[in-house]
Amino acid sequence: MPVYGSKVMTPFEELVEIMAKLRSEGGCPWDREQTHQTLRPYLIEEAYEVLDALDNGGDGDFRDELGDLLLQVVFHAQIATEEQRFDIHDVSRAINEKLVRRHPHVFGDTRADTAEEVLTNWEKIKRAEKGEEGRKSVLDGLPAGMPALLRAYRIQEKVARVNFDWDDVKEVFEKVGEEIGEVRRALENGDRTKIEEEMGDLLFSLVNLSRHLNVPPEDALRRSNDKFIRRFRYIEAALELKGESLERATFEELDALWDEAKGRESDADAG
Repeated sequence: MPVYGSKVMTPFEELVEIMAKLRSEGGCPWDREQTHQTLRPYLIEEAYEVLDALDNGGDGDFRDELGDLLLQVVFHAQIATEEQRFDIHDVSRAINEKLVRRHPHVFGDTRADTAEEVLTNWEKIKRAEKGEEGRKSVLDGLPAGMPALLRAYRIQEKVARVNFDWDDVKEVFEKVGEEIGEVRRALENGDRTKIEEEMGDLLFSLVNLSRHLNVPPEDALRRSNDKFIRRFRYIEAALELKGESLERATFEELDALWDEAKGRESDADAG
């Protein structure tokens, strides 16, 4: 462990000290200029980089990206410390207390034998914490800035815990079909506002289907995005090898190369 003066530090304590040094007089000019607001995009960016490393990286990448995300927490806590609002110990203490309070089946006498019972109790405890003048709806507290796909998923999770949910996945499939029909009718009528509304309803129902199939829609769509990019890049590379232009290729030519890319992936998976 590093030693500063007579004090032996854990790696986390060292990180807190380093951040304080960077923000101090004679520290780093860039770090000293930052505020909670200027750091906002970095907090979101680092969270997404953690997800990328989780999906595509090894343990080293995953570890490093978690460190970058942890740095953002320490950075914000250091700014709050300088403003005499709270410090990193207050942050740690608050989450420790919350975890104990919201797990009475582990630290208390409450019983919860399934994950569903745990989540139901969690929501009840959250509402009790906020009191009657706090969150009056089970949907209160969902950040408006969340990605829409993820927010839809979390909305549906929350209402399902109070039994506002389909019992059978077949009913969800029927709802998806119903929403597709609504989009078609709106398109036939040529009402752009109605088309957008019905497309939103269709997407919401698809998220619900994904939830019932135990497939996180954000993860599923991210993988489909990556797959599309990978196959389209194959098309671009194949055309470049032929000395042909992407802009001048016909849809039929592009579609044939797309099928070729799919076939190569299938062969690789089989191998």
